[in-house]
Amino acid sequence: MIRTRLHRSIAGLVAVAALTTGAFALAGCSGGTAPTSSTGSAPATTGSGVLPPIIADLGSIDGTTVQVPLGNTIDLTGDDKDFTHWTADIADAKIVSFVPGKDDGSAQFNPGLEALAEGTTKVTMDNSASGKHLVFTVEVTAKK
Repeated sequence: MIRTRLHRSIAGLVAVAALTTGAFALAGCSGGTAPTSSTGSAPATTGSGVLPPIIADLGSIDGTTVQVPLGNTIDLTGDDKDFTHWTADIADAKIVSFVPGKDDGSAQFNPGLEALAEGTTKVTMDNSASGKHLVFTVEVTAKK
């Protein structure tokens, strides 16, 4: 009986680890401690080969250039109050696409940008609730 309980406990821990890993992958747009990059350094890949998102703070992104590898995302953090009110105007929508922030009642998701093609584009973001206006550049680089 002790072995059965131990086996169930180990199986439970493995299941929790798998769920935690999956939750981490899904939480890419909800903040976190992934590396940031506005200087051109690419983040390391995770054990699963998936790049963590590039983290960019909405409070300091204005006027900067953010580099992101093709196929990766930019998680726009720093607005815990009005994150669902951001919109984006992207000069070249073939390079990046905007993903609005949302609150589904059980989790909150930051707004973000998905890197679709190599190139550089201007991004203008506005927040209808706070009145904030940001302009920055996104440079999508080749996958490493």
